[in-house]
Amino acid sequence: MQLKHLFTEDRAVSPVIGVILMVAITVILAAVIGTFVLGLGDQVSETSPQASFAFDYDGTELTITHESGEQINGDLVSITGDVNVSSPNNKWSDLGSGTISAGESVVIQSSGNDAFTQGETVRVVWTSESGSTSSTLQKWTYNG
Repeated sequence: MQLKHLFTEDRAVSPVIGVILMVAITVILAAVIGTFVLGLGDQVSETSPQASFAFDYDGTELTITHESGEQINGDLVSITGDVNVSSPNNKWSDLGSGTISAGESVVIQSSGNDAFTQGETVRVVWTSESGSTSSTLQKWTYNG
């Protein structure tokens, strides 16, 4: 047997590489098609925005201000908790502007008499457009 002939022989290499490539392509296609069929592809785009809100309470009114982070559609953000809001859905867009950007504020009051009481909580909640995902962006609790 010639040593040179052993290293230059490549008859079996092409079919093995071809089979490996075909299997890899099949697996990748199955994974991509599977994610969209199961609806996982839609959920990837429904991640909650990153934003920071500040709360300022003066004894009668609570001012919620978007301090930093992404611009958010005001129709997707609601104010929940122990609040008295004229909007039926407590949507930010009904209380303030349609797009929430840094510096935007809304003013709300407690659901009780005129003041918040110990332990009452207010949340800024984002809900995805499809309604399948929601996330609390910020939470404020009155501590007296």
